[in-house]
Amino acid sequence: MSSVLVVGGTSGIGLAFARARAEQGDEVVLTGRDAHRADLIAKEFGARGIALDLGRPLEIAAALADVGRVDHLVLAGVSRDDNKVSEYDIDAALRLVTLKLVGYTEVVHTLRTRLHDDSAIVLFGGQAKERPYPGATTVATVNAGVRGLMNSLAVELAPVRVSAVHPGVVGDSPYWQAKPEKVLEVLRTETPTGRLAAVADVVDAVDFLLRNRSVNAVELTVDGGWLLG
Repeated sequence: MSSVLVVGGTSGIGLAFARARAEQGDEVVLTGRDAHRADLIAKEFGARGIALDLGRPLEIAAALADVGRVDHLVLAGVSRDDNKVSEYDIDAALRLVTLKLVGYTEVVHTLRTRLHDDSAIVLFGGQAKERPYPGATTVATVNAGVRGLMNSLAVELAPVRVSAVHPGVVGDSPYWQAKPEKVLEVLRTETPTGRLAAVADVVDAVDFLLRNRSVNAVELTVDGGWLLG
């Protein structure tokens, strides 16, 4: 049995991963910004839920004070940001940069003494870093920054392993399910496999990065070859 902490585990891929590991018998702690919601969701599958806001990094240490040894750490907290240079929202940009780059790092800093030589960490990035779209000004920049964070953590925390997963369009995620079917169909035609990535595919990729003891400082793309489309 492994001890697993999923930061950003109350919805989407983070929730699916937390549920999968709990159902395998692991000891799972998940976080969300709302304590009551995190607790209710976690209890559904025998996990523990706590409140943590990556966008408020000065409060992270206190939020994680009673979390013990961590075998596997998944930093899945994300934020959707539609930000163009022509209509630049500085507050939104600062929140996203803080959430992923400062928040992710502060979680690792806080847990440093609770990690051990066989611990593994997975950071969440995204394919906007390779294929920006209008409005991805901050998202693309921050997801590219995840690469630098991964590399620096892998060096500084060695032998703790640190990798990153970069999902493409995840067709059955809540965000993309809300999109018109015609939008998804266009994306399918641009993907060599003819199908979009699924939440289960990303969960499997994260599990692989954590489990394989020779995989370190690896960026794993889960997009069906969409970048080649």
